[in-house]
Amino acid sequence: MAYESLLKTLQEKGKLSASELKKVERVKKGSAGESLPQLLVKLGLCSELDVADAFVESGHFVKVASDQYPLEAQLPDHVSLRFLKQFHVIGLEHDEQTVTVTMMDPQDQFVIDALRLATGKTVIAKVGLLSEIDTALEMQYGEGRSQMDKIVDGLTMDDIGEEDLEHLKDLASEAPVIKMVNLIMQRAIETKASDIHIEPFEQTLKVRLRIDGVLQEIDAPPVKSTAAVISRIKIMAKLNIAERRLPQDGRIKVQMLGKELDLRVSTIPTMYGESVVIRLLDKENTVLDFTALGFSGLHLQRFLDVLALPHGIILITGPTGSGKSTTMYAALKQLNTSARKIITVEDPVEYQMEGINQIQAKPQIGLTFALALRSIVRQDPDVIMIGEMRDLETARIAVQSALTGHLVLSTLHTNDAAGGVTRLLDMGLEEYLLTSTVNGILAQRLVRKLCPLCKESHTASEQLIDELRLRRFAPNIAKDGVYAASQSGTGAAGDIVLYKAVGCPSCNGMGYRGRMAIIEFLPMTDPVRKLIMAHEEAGAIQKLAVAEGMQTLYENGLVKVVEGITTLEEVMRVTSE
Repeated sequence: MAYESLLKTLQEKGKLSASELKKVERVKKGSAGESLPQLLVKLGLCSELDVADAFVESGHFVKVASDQYPLEAQLPDHVSLRFLKQFHVIGLEHDEQTVTVTMMDPQDQFVIDALRLATGKTVIAKVGLLSEIDTALEMQYGEGRSQMDKIVDGLTMDDIGEEDLEHLKDLASEAPVIKMVNLIMQRAIETKASDIHIEPFEQTLKVRLRIDGVLQEIDAPPVKSTAAVISRIKIMAKLNIAERRLPQDGRIKVQMLGKELDLRVSTIPTMYGESVVIRLLDKENTVLDFTALGFSGLHLQRFLDVLALPHGIILITGPTGSGKSTTMYAALKQLNTSARKIITVEDPVEYQMEGINQIQAKPQIGLTFALALRSIVRQDPDVIMIGEMRDLETARIAVQSALTGHLVLSTLHTNDAAGGVTRLLDMGLEEYLLTSTVNGILAQRLVRKLCPLCKESHTASEQLIDELRLRRFAPNIAKDGVYAASQSGTGAAGDIVLYKAVGCPSCNGMGYRGRMAIIEFLPMTDPVRKLIMAHEEAGAIQKLAVAEGMQTLYENGLVKVVEGITTLEEVMRVTSE
């Protein structure tokens, strides 16, 4: 079977189920002219990116990035544009003997043979995304417009007042507006963005995607379509399009590019319209494994030991977007057995987990964290998860739950682990209750991981080596395996080899691909309890914890720097040191 390797890779990566494969094979028998990879995308079973990546992994093809397509046509004039569009193929470069093309399906032998006959040259096939090939064809043979430009052509819109609700509803239901919103969402899914920011200004509408924690601007609809685009999103999220003076929150369930996504929508009024932020919750890309998240060594063992205790409180701290929820769900997955009853109170419920009773808090009807918690303890749970410890009332009920034999997990917004202690004391929680119930506090941040295909090695500076020695890493290079000197063989004996971000097509020129956590874990030991009872400051608690073996966020980041996982610049960006 021509595509056996491709299909096997897609199934191994969890992108294609056995039933979906049977479905596409049935459709393939009745369709003419479309290859199996094209059908996978057309039927919405896999995204273009999934198919391209699977070709790279299964067939040793090279993937072409969007910025690598030339502006001038590379194929002879007698190769028809209709043929290129039908089979999603484009010329990349040529010389006297060969012509290199990018194809959505680089295993399509019919197309390769046809191009060989038409050009009289050897054809080298590379793989690209279907939409990027079509856009590049438009740039080479058409009028040089992006997909968004082409959609805008079909937009007939007068300057309408936002008070004209019926007209707005009609516009939001028209094909061009629907296509614009779908294109924005499609781009977000393809780039694995975590958030979409749609921001109206006086003369422009900005659309930005948060990719690996950093915002990047993309093609946006015209400013005249602002009200219609935002109304379309609000209709999808079942929000009130007439209410523009107050913030609103909603959810959208959508199936796109072979993925089922849960989108969390937040709107807020600004000077020139409503600003919309959409959080993309993709269960497929959520890894609930501590090692993959960045936990390792003593930190991981200490955290698992505390997680295994039958009762007490475990707190996870950090700013918004630091991966607290993902760590919490990973902990729940570890605890989720048939012998335990787990109940959560969340606002909102981000991921639905089998076997766990999840409660969505609704403050507008009085269902707050505190009220839900009072009822939960009568449901005989073993483990309780509170989305966030926001006030003293919630903290007190959590403490009472821990004292009566429950394991409680929750989050706090503090800068470090020791700061979690002072935050609870500032709330008004008594120190004797805190020391008798809290088992451990975890602080974390997310750093971008270096792209493994383009990272470049360099020798660490003397200043950094001195700092590593000061931080207790350098004296134990060979003994504890924190890092290995001269791993790449590029430095002299004893040199510490680090890596820097470069950028390549695989990582869209960013030099980074994916993220992982850097952490610090403060276990509640007896010496730490004594300091809390004596009302010592967070700095003194952290100093003692470091003396007891705790790595700070910065130190844990340095470990990942010398292991070649990330860069020093990334660690400095997310830590306060």
